[in-house]
Amino acid sequence: MTSSAFTSHSPLAETSDAQTVAVVGAGICGLFTSLALSRRGFDVTLFERDTPPPEGDADQAFFTWERRGAAQFRHPHAFLGLMCSVLEEHYPDLLDNFFAAGARKVAFADTIPDQLKDQYQPEPGDEKMWVLMCRRATMETVVRRYVECNSSVHIENSKYVTQVFTEACAENAQNRIATSIELTDRIHANQKSRHSADIIVDATGRASKFDRWLTAQGAQVTEQRDDAEIVYYTRHYQLLPGISEPKRDSRNPSAGDLGYMKYGVFPGDNGHFALIICLPNAEHELRQAIKSGEHFDDICMTIPGLRPWISPTQAKPTTAPFGIGQIHAVWRDYVHDQGPQLLNFFAVGDSAIRTNPLYGRGCSTGTLHAHILADVLASTNDPWQRAQRFREQSNEHIRPIFNASLNEDKRGIKRAEAVLKGVNLDRATSLKKWFGLAFGDALTAAARDKLHIHRGIMRTVNLVEKPGDFLKDQRVRWTILGYMLRGRKRNARARIQPGPERLAMLEHVASLQPENQADRSLPKAAASAS
Repeated sequence: MTSSAFTSHSPLAETSDAQTVAVVGAGICGLFTSLALSRRGFDVTLFERDTPPPEGDADQAFFTWERRGAAQFRHPHAFLGLMCSVLEEHYPDLLDNFFAAGARKVAFADTIPDQLKDQYQPEPGDEKMWVLMCRRATMETVVRRYVECNSSVHIENSKYVTQVFTEACAENAQNRIATSIELTDRIHANQKSRHSADIIVDATGRASKFDRWLTAQGAQVTEQRDDAEIVYYTRHYQLLPGISEPKRDSRNPSAGDLGYMKYGVFPGDNGHFALIICLPNAEHELRQAIKSGEHFDDICMTIPGLRPWISPTQAKPTTAPFGIGQIHAVWRDYVHDQGPQLLNFFAVGDSAIRTNPLYGRGCSTGTLHAHILADVLASTNDPWQRAQRFREQSNEHIRPIFNASLNEDKRGIKRAEAVLKGVNLDRATSLKKWFGLAFGDALTAAARDKLHIHRGIMRTVNLVEKPGDFLKDQRVRWTILGYMLRGRKRNARARIQPGPERLAMLEHVASLQPENQADRSLPKAAASAS
């Protein structure tokens, strides 16, 4: 593909004085932001604090690449239908590179539970509900090499930003214009430089400091921040030679919610997969126990849906367990209807909009955000219109996903608190609560039995439509109403997750302690006799 193919998307490309853009952060969002902007004729320089990916295959990238700038680098990621559709539309040749690296395409038809397969008939839109299964290290390495070989983006490695500079706007002194960034060389820490650009883009992710730097210079930055009150732990595994992934079992799913614990398997590339355990902050005993690799596996083996994945005859662990906390939903605005405005600065992905990574939506929304920015910047040269349009487009396309994720966080917090206190959340104390509980149970039961309900939920999961839009369909609503008329008791069976209750799990964890190991190895009668 020639450079002319990249510059045919925008009138900006036809001029010799293309606007310069400094993108900070070469994660997935920063890479796609740089790639999309370069294709629209912008002169892009991408700054990254870490070294490039190592030469070699996907395993070398995963096990040897030091990515201190991305705390979640080795945690599992989901590359959902939204993201895959963007790649399919804009970079079909990039997809070939993913498959060559061992990534897999899993279509909607491949994910249909066995009991629904005989109902399946392809429908328009099914082709957008596919996921790309690979590790983040594989994804980032493939995209990085693609940008290096197929774009005009200039990448500077081992340089991190220590300040952003603004100046007063000539037309309105209270407004600020981003003009340049201060860079520090990681290899030669005493070497600092200043890089000027027409546009500054923050793609540094959840650890971004730009909001603080800009606030100190008089910019108005508003932030919504909500704590998910969880920590989650990851361990990676690889299937043993000749072993295939377990078949999907709707009765014993490989992802679920026990109230006090969420769990899930994330298949990757080349036989690798990750298993996550998500725990509320208040579950101190479980959090302490699961940090041990032996105990991590022991706890997971109590859950029927996980046993076929991690049994010693199926897979071997490739890492120790490791955790990540400080899980927040964050929405930052740098432009407002009133007050001082910040121009020529844009924050994309996790730097501006962050959801609970448990839902696997971050890469997809970040990729969408990158292309929203590229479209906005290519549509006009006016800084104020750019700022306004980017805010409007972000609110239209990403705010519904953010709100849905935040509501899921709040429900999870409420349920975890109830389980901890032994409170029965299924008891309706008002008509409104009864209807909500009855609707949720009916939806879960209908999704188990009816393909069109399952398909609607998967459209939401894959972010190919706004969350919950499928509920506007009259056929869906009548189906759920029919299930509600069956009664809650019958429907509630569908949401029962196979796995130990909290007190049983705590007893099991207590038995894992060294002082109890001798008793644990003996039959109960012998243990009591001793």
